[in-house]
Amino acid sequence: MNELAREVAADDGRGTTATGPSVVPPPATSLAPARIKPRGFRRLLNSFLNSWNGLKGAWREEAAFRQECAGALVVIPAGLWFGETGVERALLIAPMLLILVVELLNSAVEAAIDRIGPERHPLSGLSKDLGSAAVFVSFGLLGATWLLVLTD
Repeated sequence: MNELAREVAADDGRGTTATGPSVVPPPATSLAPARIKPRGFRRLLNSFLNSWNGLKGAWREEAAFRQECAGALVVIPAGLWFGETGVERALLIAPMLLILVVELLNSAVEAAIDRIGPERHPLSGLSKDLGSAAVFVSFGLLGATWLLVLTD
């Protein structure tokens, strides 16, 4: 039995085999293109480049992200200054980083909703409002953390 026949026989139905990705194309009902995903260092490099492109896109397209980065330039050094222990410094800095993460996720949701179409739909509005609420709650966490750490 040749190597391709062995891989076809060992395919578990999910496009993988015991030796790695299957070379068998997906079933005809699948919309996914037949390709082998990169592995190892190439996958890591692609992941880093995609992340960097996402950060550049958020900086370029999202005013809220730029404003929150400006806030981080104030909050992070202040957290390092006011925190007396490593734990306090981490507690003062982490919520600001969480705000940036939540803003990136909110921007991703908004971009996906905008991609669907320009017409207004109640669920599209709700999705955007929920993302905005998540950012708002993150800011509340930042304020509460600073209040609790600095008044202790």
